[in-house]
Amino acid sequence: MNRKPTAGWQVFNFFNVLFLTLLSLAMLLPFLNVLAQSFSSSEAIVNGKVLFLPVQFTSINYQYVFSDAAIWRSFGVTVYITVVGTLINLIATASLAYPVSRPEYAGRNVVVIMVLITMVFTAPLIPNFILMKNLHLTNSLWALLLPGAISAFNFFIMRSFFLQIPSELIDSGRIDGCSELRMIWNIILPLSKPVMASLGIFYAVGHWNTYQSALYYINKPALWPLQVKLRQLIVSEDISIDPNASQFSGLAHMDPEGIKMATIIIATIPIILIYPFLQRHFVKGMMVGSVKS
Repeated sequence: MNRKPTAGWQVFNFFNVLFLTLLSLAMLLPFLNVLAQSFSSSEAIVNGKVLFLPVQFTSINYQYVFSDAAIWRSFGVTVYITVVGTLINLIATASLAYPVSRPEYAGRNVVVIMVLITMVFTAPLIPNFILMKNLHLTNSLWALLLPGAISAFNFFIMRSFFLQIPSELIDSGRIDGCSELRMIWNIILPLSKPVMASLGIFYAVGHWNTYQSALYYINKPALWPLQVKLRQLIVSEDISIDPNASQFSGLAHMDPEGIKMATIIIATIPIILIYPFLQRHFVKGMMVGSVKS
């Protein structure tokens, strides 16, 4: 029988919705302001006329960004480390989480404790830099891919998911003659789409926003990811415009803020577009992976 909500419950729901709405606006409005400035004229930005809608609409800022080869090169580097890095993360995390989730693995508790220690105690920056230098990984994209191949937090989420896979299913696969690799590929991974999608988003967002590691370990501008290039663009007071580019003729004194905002939008939109395709698996993976540890 459906019970009518009490007055206290209705009040709670009202304030809950109000709080979540204000919280959502606090996150959304700055993004709308950046988007509006990216499509506004230099005069409107300088005079502070832009709030949440473009003023004196123009696409010149995006034309400038799309014509900058350095930005596209950094964009390509970011796409590469996001795709390759996420694949490395998922393979490495699954390769460690699956064995320690099976009771027949004798040393699983020791491995779990070792991973937990790395989650609590992290190495300082200087030893990490010395290690990267001794391994000849500095000024290489491998410095952005290998050190964080396994996240301790994501490891425990994936291990929790694997613990919920019935042992009888795995035993039946072994009885049918499946090798461990074939069983993982044909049985375990198809069942693990939700957790793989969830952790894939976590890892991909982390790689897309790579900044500190690139700043510490990479000195070559050609290998800078998009976030480092964006930082250089934002802190720069002077954005030079190619005088030979006809589409920018007469804009030598344009305000750089619009260009910076357009670059921010270009750096943000691609990773946002991935989420709708993985939303169903993401929600299911987070719910299932958080039940048992």
